[in-house]
Amino acid sequence: MRLKVKVGDQTFDVEVGDLKERPILATVDGEIFEVWPETKAAYTTVSTSRTTIITKERPTPNKETSSASTSTAPTSQKLKYVKAPIPGVITLISINAGDYVDVGQELCKLEAMKMNNSVRSTHAGVISSILISIGQQVKHGDILMEYAED
Repeated sequence: MRLKVKVGDQTFDVEVGDLKERPILATVDGEIFEVWPETKAAYTTVSTSRTTIITKERPTPNKETSSASTSTAPTSQKLKYVKAPIPGVITLISINAGDYVDVGQELCKLEAMKMNNSVRSTHAGVISSILISIGQQVKHGDILMEYAED
């Protein structure tokens, strides 16, 4: 889905990928972002000074759905590492090296512009190494963690 989004005086070209996939890939002016919709609440409310948008969220996939979707994906599409989606400072590391993680599980939190952003697992697997520490400044695209070989 292609959109033109106007924020203030700026207009952005936005392309949103498949809304059923996790993460959802969104391209904003040529830069790709992974989007993990929060699934804790049944509804999300986003308010601005002019409008309120309420969207119903999809439930978190269960383990059978998650394992089925990860096992059918070609190995070449699975990332062997987790990259920083934005520049910021690591404020929390939620897992340890050797831990098994599920799709969408929070791996760490990254503070950027006074907001804590969850970095989530893109596929199920074992985290072999953690290359960051709390308080560390990271750049966009820095490798934060690595998965063990499948």
